[in-house]
Amino acid sequence: MKFFSDNAAPVHPRIWAAMQAADAPDTAYDGDALSARLDAAFSDLFGAECAALWVATGTAGNCLALSAMVPPHGGVVCHREAHIEMDEGGAPGFFLHGAKLLLADGEGAKLTPGTISAVLDAIRPGVHQVQPHAISITQATEYGRVYTPAEVAAIGALAKNRGLGLHMDGARFANAIAHLGCHPADVTVRAGVDALTFGCVKNGGMSAEAIVFFAPDLVDVVRYRRKRAGHLQSKGRYLAAQILAMLEGDLWLENARAANAAAREIASACAGRLIHPVEANEIFVIMSPAERTALRAQGFDFYDWTAPPGAPGAARLVTAWSSPPHEVEALARALAAL
Repeated sequence: MKFFSDNAAPVHPRIWAAMQAADAPDTAYDGDALSARLDAAFSDLFGAECAALWVATGTAGNCLALSAMVPPHGGVVCHREAHIEMDEGGAPGFFLHGAKLLLADGEGAKLTPGTISAVLDAIRPGVHQVQPHAISITQATEYGRVYTPAEVAAIGALAKNRGLGLHMDGARFANAIAHLGCHPADVTVRAGVDALTFGCVKNGGMSAEAIVFFAPDLVDVVRYRRKRAGHLQSKGRYLAAQILAMLEGDLWLENARAANAAAREIASACAGRLIHPVEANEIFVIMSPAERTALRAQGFDFYDWTAPPGAPGAARLVTAWSSPPHEVEALARALAAL
């Protein structure tokens, strides 16, 4: 019973069906009919003119988006727990040709205008220090926390006032929107976001993510950099097919709602143990080594996690679109019995 990562979830049947339907000759790279539909599909979703490019991984999506905003001598303000800092193996420095990540603080891995300004204000202007060119926020964060429209808008206003680009890592964007119940534009284009990495793989996709550009001047340079980085796949129609299937009929929200509901059910059994509020599909739970061993002996698979000061230990539990209800119920019972 796997609760260690939504990356381990299976591919949704509608994604497989869409890939099968795309299995016919068409123009190579991104010249096919399906890739040509992406701009309009995302423009409809966000109610604003968008340009969208597919890539195979979220790491590539994040880094290629930022590469259009940040020169090699520049910097990106992000949370010190952000995925681009903790889990991408130095890829931002590689894709951005040496640009630096400027680390900020914030509860629940969320940035605020105050924590961002603390980093910005400490940087002297001039050639002797790395100058900031962009801010990157994660929706939902590495601790499953969700930025509200007002919170993103406040960061967007700061970015605009400081002349900085604003990128959103949306590996779990669907889970965030499912939690907020708002229009997806309310936390992106209307709030000042310039580019969004729209996650699909964690949400039932196979091998496709989308970079969505709300600032049209950014997309053309990324077309070249995607090719140079080795991410212009020759049979791109199979990536486009996955993304379009995720959007059609709001499958992206349907899947995220299922994952979030499973997380809430598990969280309801963790009274007094939760480290962070459960707002998406991640649950961080205080658990001793003996308790974690007991859960694993019952067949539950999850990651150990860094515990808060004074706690005996912790675990991270992650649900997915496909989490079987009987396994979710069994885990909730087991947690309640600890």
